[in-house]
Amino acid sequence: MSRKSKGLEALGGLVYSTDAGRMCPGCREAVGSCRCADLQVPQGDGIARVRRETKGRGGKTVTTISGLVLSAEELKALAKRMKARCGCGGSLKDGVIEIQGDQADLLCQWLIAEGFAAKRAGG
Repeated sequence: MSRKSKGLEALGGLVYSTDAGRMCPGCREAVGSCRCADLQVPQGDGIARVRRETKGRGGKTVTTISGLVLSAEELKALAKRMKARCGCGGSLKDGVIEIQGDQADLLCQWLIAEGFAAKRAGG
């Protein structure tokens, strides 16, 4: 028979501290000094999937690159090099690199030249 927790036990422990503010439920540190994101293992199979998307972006075309097994810092540096190569803007969201415009063919060739396993995904 399982026992239901009540009170603070149901919340998983300390949620807010007047000294540090909000607390991370994973490492029990203040959100500002939380290291949970750094400890996460990157998701993916090592094959960069280069995809052209327009859905949910107001008709704007965006090229996304996902599936790379790199740390957050390495992904950020790679995204910066991609933006410089294409001469356009972009961002890094949840481990997916987004580059403005239809740059799928160019980026796929560039990734292969840089030594990554890359392939076109989608239509």
